[in-house]
Amino acid sequence: MNKLGLLGKDISYSFSRTYFKKKFENENIKNTSYENFDIDNIDLFPSIIKNTKGLKGLNVTIPYKEQVIPFLDKVNKKAKAIGAVNTIRITKTGKLVGYNTDCYGFKKTLKPFIKSHHKKALILGTGGASKAIAYTLDEMGITYQYVSRKLSDGVGFSYETLTEDDISDNQIIINATPLGTFPNIEDCPNIPYHAINEKHILFDLIYNPQETKFLKLGNKNRATTINGFLMLEFQAEKAWSIWNLK
Repeated sequence: MNKLGLLGKDISYSFSRTYFKKKFENENIKNTSYENFDIDNIDLFPSIIKNTKGLKGLNVTIPYKEQVIPFLDKVNKKAKAIGAVNTIRITKTGKLVGYNTDCYGFKKTLKPFIKSHHKKALILGTGGASKAIAYTLDEMGITYQYVSRKLSDGVGFSYETLTEDDISDNQIIINATPLGTFPNIEDCPNIPYHAINEKHILFDLIYNPQETKFLKLGNKNRATTINGFLMLEFQAEKAWSIWNLK
């Protein structure tokens, strides 16, 4: 039996397990299972590798996308540049190779919505996912600044310093924080939403709920809104092709 799975913390809600279970049924893929590896600490990761017979690959989610890197034998060039891994392939010789498919999923989802005025972006949050977003925006020729709770090196704005003019000036806003994820659906990043208009794209990496408060407030001001579901589907298929590399 080939085994695949998701490495993370508090991941009972996970998209991936449901997605792959359906995929295996729909495409009549036999002899393959997908399970959650929910661990409290990254130091437990080697025991998963050691004790899971037939393990061929893993997806990696919050909070381990960066923490898992020192445990890998090799990191693909793009994932190394991003500084975060969300897919691990286990080779026939047992080597662990890290990849990042966040950038692929994000780019494929965002691209159809980009118009000529979409030149500048704000990335809310500075975790592993936001690094992949930044890398992708660079590739697309879109300049960006990070927004975080505190100003620090590489962070352009804190939530307290972000003004209406900054919102008007940056017509793509990406929520890469967990704020607004089920069950805390009334939470949202603290930005001046009234400065958003029909020229904006609001992209939330969250997929549960389908419409977060962040996206609701964007819709109210006629912005184009995108949730994280399609991005996850693209990522999942990319991960599947990585696990099945000959």
